[in-house]
Amino acid sequence: MADGFFECPELVGKTIQALRVYESDDHGKEVAIEFTDGTAFSCSLEAKCVASAILFRPSTGTPEVLRSYRS
Repeated sequence: MADGFFECPELVGKTIQALRVYESDDHGKEVAIEFTDGTAFSCSLEAKCVASAILFRPSTGTPEVLRSYRS
Protein backbone atom coordinates (compact mmCIF):
# COMPACT_ATOMS: atom_id res chain seq x y z
CA MET A 1 0.00 0.00 0.00
CA ALA A 2 2.70 2.42 -1.04
CA ASP A 3 0.29 5.15 -2.23
CA GLY A 4 -1.92 5.13 0.88
CA PHE A 5 -4.76 3.23 -0.78
CA PHE A 6 -5.61 -0.11 -2.33
CA GLU A 7 -8.03 -1.07 -5.07
CA CYS A 8 -10.39 -4.04 -5.14
CA PRO A 9 -11.19 -4.70 -8.81
CA GLU A 10 -12.79 -8.05 -7.89
CA LEU A 11 -15.69 -6.13 -6.33
CA VAL A 12 -16.61 -4.09 -9.42
CA GLY A 13 -20.07 -4.91 -10.73
CA LYS A 14 -21.15 -7.03 -7.75
CA THR A 15 -24.58 -6.45 -6.22
CA ILE A 16 -24.67 -5.73 -2.50
CA GLN A 17 -27.09 -7.78 -0.41
CA ALA A 18 -26.11 -6.35 3.00
CA LEU A 19 -23.67 -3.79 4.36
CA ARG A 20 -22.77 -3.50 8.05
CA VAL A 21 -20.49 -1.05 9.85
CA TYR A 22 -19.61 -2.09 13.37
CA GLU A 23 -17.01 -1.78 16.08
CA SER A 24 -14.68 -4.75 16.46
CA ASP A 25 -12.77 -5.46 19.66
CA ASP A 26 -9.67 -6.43 17.66
CA HIS A 27 -9.74 -4.13 14.64
CA GLY A 28 -11.46 -0.83 15.50
CA LYS A 29 -14.23 -0.03 13.02
CA GLU A 30 -15.09 -2.68 10.47
CA VAL A 31 -17.16 -2.66 7.28
CA ALA A 32 -18.62 -5.98 6.16
CA ILE A 33 -20.31 -6.32 2.77
CA GLU A 34 -22.23 -9.40 1.66
CA PHE A 35 -22.87 -9.83 -2.06
CA THR A 36 -25.73 -11.62 -3.77
CA ASP A 37 -23.30 -14.14 -5.37
CA GLY A 38 -22.46 -15.60 -1.92
CA THR A 39 -19.13 -13.77 -1.47
CA ALA A 40 -18.32 -11.24 1.24
CA PHE A 41 -15.80 -8.44 1.77
CA SER A 42 -14.53 -7.11 5.08
CA CYS A 43 -12.40 -4.03 5.72
CA SER A 44 -11.18 -2.80 9.09
CA LEU A 45 -10.34 0.84 9.83
CA GLU A 46 -7.77 1.24 12.59
CA ALA A 47 -6.76 4.55 14.19
CA LYS A 48 -3.13 4.85 15.14
CA CYS A 49 -1.73 7.20 17.73
CA VAL A 50 1.11 9.42 16.51
CA ALA A 51 3.13 11.70 18.76
CA SER A 52 4.77 14.79 17.33
CA ALA A 53 6.68 17.62 18.98
CA ILE A 54 9.04 20.45 18.17
CA LEU A 55 11.91 22.14 19.95
CA PHE A 56 11.80 25.82 19.10
CA ARG A 57 13.14 29.24 20.04
CA PRO A 58 10.24 31.63 20.61
CA SER A 59 10.64 35.07 19.19
CA THR A 60 8.55 37.87 17.82
CA GLY A 61 7.08 36.73 14.55
CA THR A 62 7.65 33.15 13.42
CA PRO A 63 9.41 30.95 16.01
CA GLU A 64 12.67 29.28 14.97
CA VAL A 65 12.18 25.49 14.84
CA LEU A 66 15.34 23.77 16.06
CA ARG A 67 14.17 20.18 15.73
CA SER A 68 11.01 18.20 14.91
CA TYR A 69 10.17 14.86 16.53
CA ARG A 70 7.65 12.25 15.38
CA SER A 71 6.99 8.70 16.49
